[in-house]
Amino acid sequence: MANASVPIPAGRTWAEVAGEPIILTDAAAAARRIVEQTDGDIRLALPLGLGKANTIVNALTDLACEDRSIKLHIFTALTLQRPRADSDLQARFLGPALDRLFGAYTPLDYATRLADGTLPDNIEVQEFFFQAGDWLGNSAAQQGYIPANYTHALHVLMARRPNVILQLLARDGDRLSLSCNTDITVDLLRARARGQQDFILAGEINPQLPFMPGAAELARDEVDCLLDDPATQFELFSVPKRPVTARDHAIGLHVAGLVPDGGTLQIGIGSVGDAVASSLILRHRTPETMRAVMAASPFPAPGRAQTDSFEHGLYGVTEMLVQGILELLKAGVIHREVDGAAVHAGFFVNCRDFYHSLREMPQKDRARIQMMPVSFTNQLYGDEMGRRAARVKARFVNAAMKATTLGGVISDVTSSGGIVSGVGGQFNFIDQAFALEGARAIITLHATRESKGKVTSNIVWDHPHETIPRHYRDIIITEYGIADLRGRSDAECIMAMISIADSRFQPELLDRAKAAGKLPRDAQVPGPHRENTPDRLRTWLAPSMADGTLPQFPFGTDFTKVEQQLLGALAILKVKSGSRREMAKLLWHGLSAGAPDSQRRACLDRLSLEHPRSLADLLTSLAVKGALEASTDAL
Repeated sequence: MANASVPIPAGRTWAEVAGEPIILTDAAAAARRIVEQTDGDIRLALPLGLGKANTIVNALTDLACEDRSIKLHIFTALTLQRPRADSDLQARFLGPALDRLFGAYTPLDYATRLADGTLPDNIEVQEFFFQAGDWLGNSAAQQGYIPANYTHALHVLMARRPNVILQLLARDGDRLSLSCNTDITVDLLRARARGQQDFILAGEINPQLPFMPGAAELARDEVDCLLDDPATQFELFSVPKRPVTARDHAIGLHVAGLVPDGGTLQIGIGSVGDAVASSLILRHRTPETMRAVMAASPFPAPGRAQTDSFEHGLYGVTEMLVQGILELLKAGVIHREVDGAAVHAGFFVNCRDFYHSLREMPQKDRARIQMMPVSFTNQLYGDEMGRRAARVKARFVNAAMKATTLGGVISDVTSSGGIVSGVGGQFNFIDQAFALEGARAIITLHATRESKGKVTSNIVWDHPHETIPRHYRDIIITEYGIADLRGRSDAECIMAMISIADSRFQPELLDRAKAAGKLPRDAQVPGPHRENTPDRLRTWLAPSMADGTLPQFPFGTDFTKVEQQLLGALAILKVKSGSRREMAKLLWHGLSAGAPDSQRRACLDRLSLEHPRSLADLLTSLAVKGALEASTDAL
């Protein structure tokens, strides 16, 4: 262990003097050391997502709460939090399963206090990307949000002159790795080496974090101190895999038909990302099955879908390394290498199976996955000619919440200005798609959403805030098809968007366009697109989902069989709650369903509702029974 009692010259870190970090086993000691080195004025930069050194951050937060003379300004993004139950039913479902589903993850005290409204004035938190939906309605978080593209976040941060970075690190013997978060840290360290920044880098060892080689490797003399305390090492945050619905699978199939062999791919996390990866694997392994499924589609698409296997393979360049990318790598869909790597990525946060796969992956295979800064993955600046040569026939796939009929995309903000998440790297990849020859930007979204029993369209006439402006419109996909918008006139764009909208909302959108003078008065929705309905979608995909061609969980799940059955019912209850009429329907279905079978009894038992002890429990039990009945036929 290094001798921390040796005096350190002013303006120098221990690592600069000794060439080795101080090894500490006490987070409070690490926090006190940081306070001393910064004179209690701490401008703390934390990596996005998984890479935060939670134990040291919490120790610093505790000191600042106890001593209000300490100033703690935190700049970060994607603060991960395990969900808080917002209803009795959600508490019944989540309570016994939180650790299993999300990991025994140490909560970040600053986030807990921010959510509770107990964060003292001497602690300030600013984020440029939120965990989706977590901070809606929280004034302090909304007011502290900083809108920034992922590649711009580095410059926003550097302008604030951080004096401390705290990062979770992986270790392999004496070697250290930034592992999950090369994204901005690599460029900050380069700036410090050039004398443009001056900060302390403190690390926290977590043995569950996969050791990633290459640009993620960290020289020991770059680290001031390391916390290595088995007693405080926590499970990594796990993101449960969501079930892939028929809507997701339809979108995945549409996307998979647009990806050329020998090209470049970026996809994101979530059920749509899993659906895209699953469809690409289906196309590669059994192209005849892919053709049969696509031939049965009742929703016409512009052009002919590509359904052949991947002979040359794809190259993955993505800000976020997701399980879908790993599965495509294992399946041989991704195997085109650039500089010895088949995948370049900026950060990752995923499920425990994902982390285990990376940890146990043979070294030669893991070396084909290179973690890089987002200044590499998300833009062309730097070695522009090399990146252009590598990123041929690129398809950048990103999800949105809504889109306008004029092609504007809304991915991060409500109509009232509430920030749901953030722009992140979405605009970066849209911009690359227009800068690279042969590249396309693909935006995916569900055609509708339901809340409080009311169904609304996600394709709207207008929206006061757009994440991607309409002059960047390219390809937009819903479960009902593909709208190819690049280079199209406004009238062509509007008709293409209406053609992939749910048919319940097409007449209103058509009338709005005509009233605005954007479509001829006699314009009509093309005949083949007038039956964009959930029933028609179900008829198309139900057989392929029933026989396992399109599985609900393509890459496994941490949910038990009973929980998987409950997920559909709970989703129905969530969207119906708030509507007395819809809830009355569910109660009636539950009452008229009769005695539950063994599976439904298991579901009720999982929620401690098989034997209701109060009127409230009885009503909840009936609603769950009704939702279980409804979920049998739900998409």
